[in-house]
Amino acid sequence: MVERLHLDQFLPYLLSVTSNRVSARIAGAYEALFGLSIPEWRLVTLIAEHAPVTQAQLCERSRMDKVTVSRAAISLTERGLLVRTPNATDRRSHHLRLSAEGEALYAQVAPQANALERRIFGRFDARELAQFTDMLRRIDAAAAEEED
Repeated sequence: MVERLHLDQFLPYLLSVTSNRVSARIAGAYEALFGLSIPEWRLVTLIAEHAPVTQAQLCERSRMDKVTVSRAAISLTERGLLVRTPNATDRRSHHLRLSAEGEALYAQVAPQANALERRIFGRFDARELAQFTDMLRRIDAAAAEEED
């Protein structure tokens, strides 16, 4: 007898579908409000939190591939939202930080992101959200161990 796989009960599938739905909701909001793609708004936020930062560091933090990070960084730089400065310790890379215009955009993005998070997750209490966050981190760690 062949072992069956039931996608409606398969946790990796459910996690992916739900993540895609939430990401699509966020993407639509940020595109409409700020003209930002998902990789672009992730970079804006990560750079705001960790600047100065290299593209390699952004790849590591965001888990996005090099090409996606590079394209988003180029787009944001062309729009005047990022400033690139040479990396004194590695001439092959640059440090990225938000420009004044990028900082102003981030000041608009952050409250919208927090409001959207509250709308999506507001139906759960603090204990449930803490458990969910803990489980996501543990799932991520387990998946990372599988990569090794």
